[in-house]
Amino acid sequence: MNFIVYLVMFGWIPLVLYLFSQLPVQRALVISFIGAWLFLPQASFPLVGLPDLTKMSATCYGILLATFIFDAKRFQLFKFSWIDIPMVVWCLCPIASSLTNDLGLYDGLAQALGQTVTWGFPYFLGRLYLGNLSGLRQLATGIIIGGILYVPLCLLEIRLSPQLHRWIYGYHAHSFEQTFRLGGFRPTVFMEHGLMLGVWMMSATLMAIWLWRAGTLTRLGDIPMIWCVLALGVTFILLRSTGAYALLLISLILLFAVTWSRSSIAIWLLALLMAGYLAISSTGSLTPTYTRQLVATASQITGPERAASLNFRLENEQILSAKARIRPIFGWGGWGRARIYNDQGQDISVTDSLWIIAFGNHGLVGLVSLMTALVLPILMLARRIPVSNWTHPAAAPVAALSVALIMYGLDCLVNAMINPVFALAAGGLSGLAVQKINRKRLRRPGSQRIAT
Repeated sequence: MNFIVYLVMFGWIPLVLYLFSQLPVQRALVISFIGAWLFLPQASFPLVGLPDLTKMSATCYGILLATFIFDAKRFQLFKFSWIDIPMVVWCLCPIASSLTNDLGLYDGLAQALGQTVTWGFPYFLGRLYLGNLSGLRQLATGIIIGGILYVPLCLLEIRLSPQLHRWIYGYHAHSFEQTFRLGGFRPTVFMEHGLMLGVWMMSATLMAIWLWRAGTLTRLGDIPMIWCVLALGVTFILLRSTGAYALLLISLILLFAVTWSRSSIAIWLLALLMAGYLAISSTGSLTPTYTRQLVATASQITGPERAASLNFRLENEQILSAKARIRPIFGWGGWGRARIYNDQGQDISVTDSLWIIAFGNHGLVGLVSLMTALVLPILMLARRIPVSNWTHPAAAPVAALSVALIMYGLDCLVNAMINPVFALAAGGLSGLAVQKINRKRLRRPGSQRIAT
């Protein structure tokens, strides 16, 4: 770790304040969030009485401070809604988990504060600033621009191996052994893992395709949008992230299916499939026989290497799920109590999926609240903005962000990659879902008014 790490981490809050003093607030927020996520180091610094300072906590602190300084009245405009309940429960459930495991109130409050900074603050800021069509368009455009900025960096690391984080900040963000995949290098740039980068570039590619198709964006600066789509698409293919490939394919099929059928049933079916998988896995109904059948099918589609990885994940999840069911309501709390240890006290468990972490630490209350916070805004917006209008230039960013968010929820079933930008998107989509939508902005010439 070199001096640049200290410079950018402790200089980020002043930079966020400067952005809010110079730019429109929505643009300042999007630049602050995406800029931090893409370019700040994977580092943390302990703070007295607060969760560790990370690139996203620094961003949230900076934005909240900027709001107090430049736009304090905005806090008064915020109105709590029923749609916010799942996120509130998710942020506060560590208190119940600690109390029911005799870990004490202080431990629960500390964990709840950490969960609030990681998930609650980004969600709240999305509700506060991005809960309208213009704000969500800013976010979708910011994700595309972030993806474009990452294109040359990804290509560099594909050619030379993931080295940018080490070159600039002095150390690798994650194990270098996991960067070699499918006969070449899988880039990480300034993210923790190649899987995290894959989901990000998937989202950027999805946004670019859908906003270009809908006519929301025809150019980025002087660059025609088609060239941006091609650059993102080619780079995405070169990432060697098979899971992200599947997510992009599913998301495009989902978008085209709902707009072609003029029905949101495909979204509801996907949400039900996710809920069904969680119900089966958390109750122990996913037996070894079903697991073998699933792995055999995956082997035919993705090859034996990826199927072996899936089998390893599922076997670990079955063991961890069995322990989580001992304390099914609020889980085991923190300090690794939900993990599996051998007779020598060694940790022998591997927690690859976010859902099993939520279930083990915070029980069914935590698992249901987290997944509901991610999926509920999408289901509500599918009712507020008919899917037949998801190709409308004003509604296309909402559609793309909604599908990207549900893809992130789907990814949480197999990976544990926390991305606060998706919590920010969930907050913005929730804000739009509970507000009156301007009907005139969602009318094509000669078309009938859209019911909201």
